[in-house]
Amino acid sequence: MLGMCRGRRKFLAASLALLFIPALTWLYLSNVTVSVKPLPLSPLEAQSSTLVGGAGERQALELRVRAVEEENRALRRELSRPPRSPSARLPNSSHRGNQSRTHSEEGTGDNEGQKAAAVGNSSDCVQQPVVDKCETIHVAIVCAGYNASRDVVTLVKSVLFHRRNPLHFHFITDSIAQQILSSLFHTWMVPAVKVDFYDADELKSEVSWIPNKHYSGIYGLMKLVLTKTLPSDLQRVIVLDTDITFATDIAELWAVFHKFKGQQVLGLVENQSDWYLGNLWKNHRPWPALGRGFNTGVILLLLDRLRKLRWEQMWRLTAERELMSMLSTSLADQDIFNAVIKQNPFLVHQLPCFWNVQLSDHTRSEKCYKDVSDLKVIHWNSPKKLRVKNKHVEFFRNLYLTFLEYDGNLLRRELFGCPSEADHNSENLQKTLSELDEDDPCYEFRRERFTVHRTHLYFLHYEYEPSSDNTDVTLVAQLSMDRLQMLEAICKHWEGPISLALYLSDAEAQQFLRYAQGSEVLMSRGNVGYHIVYKEGQFYPVNLLRNVAMRQVNTPYMFLSDIDFLPMYGLYEYLRKSVVQLDMANNKKALVVPAFETLRYRLSYPKSKAELLSQLDMGTLFTFRYHVWTKGHAPTNFAKWRTATTPYRVQWEADFEPYVMVRRDSPEYDRRFVGFGWNKVAHIMELDAQEYEFVVLPNAYMIHMPHAPSFDITKFRSNKQYRVCLKTLKEEFQQNMSRRYGFAALKYMTAENNS
Repeated sequence: MLGMCRGRRKFLAASLALLFIPALTWLYLSNVTVSVKPLPLSPLEAQSSTLVGGAGERQALELRVRAVEEENRALRRELSRPPRSPSARLPNSSHRGNQSRTHSEEGTGDNEGQKAAAVGNSSDCVQQPVVDKCETIHVAIVCAGYNASRDVVTLVKSVLFHRRNPLHFHFITDSIAQQILSSLFHTWMVPAVKVDFYDADELKSEVSWIPNKHYSGIYGLMKLVLTKTLPSDLQRVIVLDTDITFATDIAELWAVFHKFKGQQVLGLVENQSDWYLGNLWKNHRPWPALGRGFNTGVILLLLDRLRKLRWEQMWRLTAERELMSMLSTSLADQDIFNAVIKQNPFLVHQLPCFWNVQLSDHTRSEKCYKDVSDLKVIHWNSPKKLRVKNKHVEFFRNLYLTFLEYDGNLLRRELFGCPSEADHNSENLQKTLSELDEDDPCYEFRRERFTVHRTHLYFLHYEYEPSSDNTDVTLVAQLSMDRLQMLEAICKHWEGPISLALYLSDAEAQQFLRYAQGSEVLMSRGNVGYHIVYKEGQFYPVNLLRNVAMRQVNTPYMFLSDIDFLPMYGLYEYLRKSVVQLDMANNKKALVVPAFETLRYRLSYPKSKAELLSQLDMGTLFTFRYHVWTKGHAPTNFAKWRTATTPYRVQWEADFEPYVMVRRDSPEYDRRFVGFGWNKVAHIMELDAQEYEFVVLPNAYMIHMPHAPSFDITKFRSNKQYRVCLKTLKEEFQQNMSRRYGFAALKYMTAENNS
């Protein structure tokens, strides 16, 4: 900003110098023959001297030259000062500087302000944005499918990072994106952010008649119908593609609406490739456009004026006319927008190029960012996205990765001084947390139960339709980054659908994405749902993770497992047959899959029950936790299982925690249990309280694979307070059970006391 002001001063100083060099020369020559009076010391003397013929005029001129020289000296002093570092600026200086640069580069700045800047008044070189502090900024985004829902999060992060105003997002989505984004924003709980969804399926008929070759498909045409889709009282909106990254406050872009003149209703940046010039290859025939055309990755729409201009009719007539010869669009809505502008150039307010720096393969955007000192919006407008060919791509990629891996929890910051609409969920949460005793030694345990973890459902593409025979089963598990290596093995052992909750940071989520996309095993499976629960707090929220994975099960039954267990080959089909055999649809049963373990990292996995029994006898396998926690699986009755050929029923006992298959409507896990201890025990107790029968399957088994101890079990073993709090939570849970299930629940307290 300071450099720009200095540039203006240099220009004006040079102009003044050119103007007065002849005058100085004349004065010098005149001094040879004419005696000059002393320079007047005041403006009053200068005025009186002008009354005395030519001598007075010369004195006035000398006075003016002297004043100009003084201004030049002031300019030189100003220019000799070192530039200020960004850290030395006031908190809002960067924001104001961006705004004034927008004015000057568009040629719409205040001339008086520029003149003042030229004589050293740097404060006048800065202009305030024309956006009220608490004015809501409206943003519309078309987003459909799993991948777009993941990509748009980076855009949202970049907007939230810089923003100082309330935001209202308008998402035009399919059912998939709506499910993902509604859950994400609900659990994100960002203050002063409102989100509305509009069903893209209801809009398809408006644009489905347009043949389109663009990779975005029919959703790439949805921007054309925003005047009809968005609320009728909404006057203006910023429309963004999902592959956008902001490097500045979006309020600066919102302020550009105030510069629209006459019939301007569209704010667009010129296209930064030669596409619409038609010279990219032989016989290249683009749609008509004004010059280089305009890119529609960033659009400012004046909705109220567009409606008055009958925008719907305007673009439809244009599209129908052009399609008679073009047959289809190549760049979706962008072709039609440009065809309309070609006929009606008065509609466009051209935005500076830095509001949409386009990084396509054939981009000429380098000409833009060579001319400006900062960039405001980066647009990865290529099917290859970050793999685009551009000699400066590393710079832009690093900017993008900054927000890709940025901790989204840090964006839950208040906008001070801006009252926001009451959020009842947030208010209830704050009330609940305020009622907790912070001096309680178990406060952190209790608080974790109410922590809202940001959750991104279906982080990767998911595609699965349950079978029509109502016997389908989904494997449910949870994991963190240190168990990622188990995924491929589980996918090889279980061919049915899987629902996984992963506890990751934002940066770890991107590591997982790269891992999954590089795995042929994982990428070949469309029936695995990966649900990211973002890290927050001190404890591993094991039961919350299980509940998240359970809620996304779309089969009638679910097998509740853990990530470090490998199910036997064929267990998926065996469980489906057991559904019919044991009439699971009409009975409350929990089918127990006996659990074993090995201490060997390399195991020849048994292909049958007979082979497993042989390994048990040889000491290669053991019943699970027989040497440290026998009670956990003792009721399974392994001795009976060795010879059993038919399912058999077992009774609940204290601390029983088997792995079971149940109906999808079974109770969820209790969230008060976090980290290590009693998380499965409490759930099995709840199943028993609801009168589920525990039935052991005679030909089913699963094997626990060895791994390093988890951080939570280490805390349990080393921290006495951890164990004390766990005991307290157990007692409270049992009291809750007594209140909910009455006299029948007394057996749990008795069994615990006798164990």
